[in-house]
Amino acid sequence: MTTAVFPGSFDPPTYGHLNIIERASRLFDNVDVVIAVNAEKKSLFTADERISLMKVLTDPFANVSVHQWEGLIVNYAKQNGANILLRGIRNANDFAYEFDLSLMNHNLNGAIETLFIPTEQRYSIVKSSAIKELAFFGGDISGMVPPVVAAAMKRKYEQRQP
Repeated sequence: MTTAVFPGSFDPPTYGHLNIIERASRLFDNVDVVIAVNAEKKSLFTADERISLMKVLTDPFANVSVHQWEGLIVNYAKQNGANILLRGIRNANDFAYEFDLSLMNHNLNGAIETLFIPTEQRYSIVKSSAIKELAFFGGDISGMVPPVVAAAMKRKYEQRQP
């Protein structure tokens, strides 16, 4: 049985992420979506909130599960018997960054292979940081994130208003 690991911060989860997950679910027996927790990184959503959102969003996919991990993703893969890391790429800049990361991960664990899945063109401009900025200023993010995420973001930003 082949398990692929799709790691990310997913802050917030986007249609681009879901596109990769849906396509991966057709290619692999199991897909572990791994929410990376980095205490040094300032996130809009807590790890628990991101897990809850991703569980709702991935519920239609029977072979997709959501997990949390603090530490090197190659260690998660090894501990869980996976040797494939999935990375979504939107453009050449993403590829350059992800390629270097894949070399480092392979160096850390030679059994790990990274597979790149290019996002569909309609999601190529969807970037979490841009979505957060747009939402903060009240812009329309409905084409970039699922409704449950848009609603959660709206609540977050309303809480931050004086």
